Amino acid sequence: MILRSLLYFVMAGLCEIGGGYLVWQWVREGKSSWLALGGAILLTAYGFVATLQPANFGRAYAAYGGIFIILSIIWGWKIDKVIPDRMDWLGAAIALAGVLVIMYAPRTPIQ
Repeated sequence: MILRSLLYFVMAGLCEIGGGYLVWQWVREGKSSWLALGGAILLTAYGFVATLQPANFGRAYAAYGGIFIILSIIWGWKIDKVIPDRMDWLGAAIALAGVLVIMYAPRTPIQ
């Protein structure tokens, strides 16, 4: 179940980051408006993929923020050729620790 949840996070992240990147290319780089359409489609897909998470909305979106951080660093590295430094990776590790606690740590109800 954890691997499936992580896969949903990655799929959602790629849709959101990819969609945002395509819109960025259209607005900031003057590329084709077809990129904006593709971006809009990916951003819509992101909204649907995120609903596949087994957690409630607030928890899933809070944890997703950490995954988004990690994927954004990797996207910048691989697509924009901006090499992450140690502090980027430290921040990503802290974010990942937060994801793991928020989503997958055992729960005991507060009384």
